[in-house]
Amino acid sequence: MDFIDLKTQQDRIKNQIDTNIAKVLAHGRYIMGPEVNELEDRLADYVGVKHCISVSSGSDALLIAMMALGIGFGDEVITTPFTFIATAEMIKILGAKPVFVDIDPQTYNIDPAKIKSAITTNTKLILPVSLYGQCADMDAINIIAKQYNLPVLEDGAQSFGATYNGKKSCNLSTIGCTSFFPSKPLGCYGDGGALFTNDDFLAKAMREIRLHGQDKRYSHPKLGINGRLDTIQAAILLAKFEIFPDEVIQRRRIGKQYTACINALQSTITTPKIHSNCTTVYAQYSILANNREKIITNLKKSDIPTVVHYPTPLHLQPPFFNNKLNLSIAEDVATKIVSLPMHPYLSVEDIDKVTQSLIS
Repeated sequence: MDFIDLKTQQDRIKNQIDTNIAKVLAHGRYIMGPEVNELEDRLADYVGVKHCISVSSGSDALLIAMMALGIGFGDEVITTPFTFIATAEMIKILGAKPVFVDIDPQTYNIDPAKIKSAITTNTKLILPVSLYGQCADMDAINIIAKQYNLPVLEDGAQSFGATYNGKKSCNLSTIGCTSFFPSKPLGCYGDGGALFTNDDFLAKAMREIRLHGQDKRYSHPKLGINGRLDTIQAAILLAKFEIFPDEVIQRRRIGKQYTACINALQSTITTPKIHSNCTTVYAQYSILANNREKIITNLKKSDIPTVVHYPTPLHLQPPFFNNKLNLSIAEDVATKIVSLPMHPYLSVEDIDKVTQSLIS
C-alpha cells in the first residue's frame, strides 16, 4: 500500500499532462511561459482573491511574503512550534525571531488564546499554519492582529482546497501561501508554491521579489530572489487542477470513513477533530495514540506505511533550541501523533485493512 498514490492519479490524467508538457516543449518558454499566467488566473479565481503569484516552492512563498511585508533583523514573528521546519526556517533566514506559541489540543493548530501574551513591541507578524488540511482559527487570529495592527500570513501548505466559514484557505488573511510539493493535496512533479492576496501593493512587491526584485528588465528597485515557478510545473498543475475539486471531495469522504471505522473499533485512538465551521483536505490523516510505536509496528507487519508528522517540535530543534518554553501540548502531541496512508484513491478495502491492523 502506498502512503500517497501519485501513480493512480497520473494514470487518470496522463493524456492531459502529456499534452500540456508537449505545448511547453513546442513554444519553448520554459521560464514565465503562458501556462504560468493561466495557472495564476485559475488559482486566484478558485481561492477567491485578486492576486495569485506562483513561486518556486512553498518555502520561497513564505520567504517572499515576509520580504514583501518588510520582516527583517530584530523583528519577531509569532508562529507555531508544531509544523514542518520551513515555517520557522524562513523567519530565521531573514534575521527575525520565531516566537513559538502552543497549540490547540484538538486541531494541533496554533492556539489563538495564547497569542496575545506573546506580542511585544518587536512583533511584526502572526504566522499561523493550517496543519493537516484544516485551517487555523483565522477569525480569532485576525481579531488579535487588528487590535495590534499586525499583518497575518497563513501558511496553507497543507490546506489548499479547505474552507473556513465558507472561504477558501489562502483567502483568510493579509497573505496566504501554499506549497505544490508532490505530496500536497495539489502537487506538481517537483517544487512549487503560490502566494495569494487582495492587496495590490503587496502583490506587486511579491511579483518583483520572485524575479530578483525586478520591476522591468535590468531595473531592480528592491532585493529579491530567483523564485519563479517553472512553466513545465505550471503545465502539470493545470492538468492536475482539472480533477482537484473531485479529489478534495474524495479526501473528505475517505477521512470520514477512516474516522467512523476507527471510532467503531476502539476508544483509545484520538481521530482528527474537524470543527463545524471548517472543511479539511486531509493533507495527512493523523491520529493520536499513547502506544504509537506498537501501532507503527502492527501496520508495518501488514506492509502499511506510516509517517510521524512531527516527532520534534521546532523549539527543540537545534536552530531554535529553547527547552525552557512552556509548550507542553506541542511536546505531548509530538510523542503520540502518527499519520496513516491518505490520498483520494484509497479503497474501502484499503481503509478496512488499515483500521483492522491498528488494533491487531
